[in-house]
Amino acid sequence: MINNEEFIIRLQKVIDFYGESASSFAEKIGVQRSSISHMLSGRNKPSLDFVLKVLHSYPEVELYWLMNGKGEFPATENQKIVQPEIKTIETITQSPSPTSNPSEKKINRIVIFYDDGTFEDFVK
Repeated sequence: MINNEEFIIRLQKVIDFYGESASSFAEKIGVQRSSISHMLSGRNKPSLDFVLKVLHSYPEVELYWLMNGKGEFPATENQKIVQPEIKTIETITQSPSPTSNPSEKKINRIVIFYDDGTFEDFVK
């Protein structure tokens, strides 16, 4: 489970690192200014959509660092920056990977996202 107070500190660190105001940060990631204000005040928790927008707009931000403080910010040159690939159900069912065999794959993590923007992470 995400610690909202620590997430707010990390989000503020990202905003400060880039010299953004809350308004300019909101504009750059494509959310309303009030969303940033409510998040920084602790009123709202981040949604998956919000987190993905931050990662897309600021590639130096690592997912695990932003969500739970593990890793570094900004990402160092030695760290591989991987942008999350968003696939639709149609993409997944229509284009199976030619190099992967489904019978060889094992589940090591499941993330459940709730409609209120929270999530639970289950690791094997």
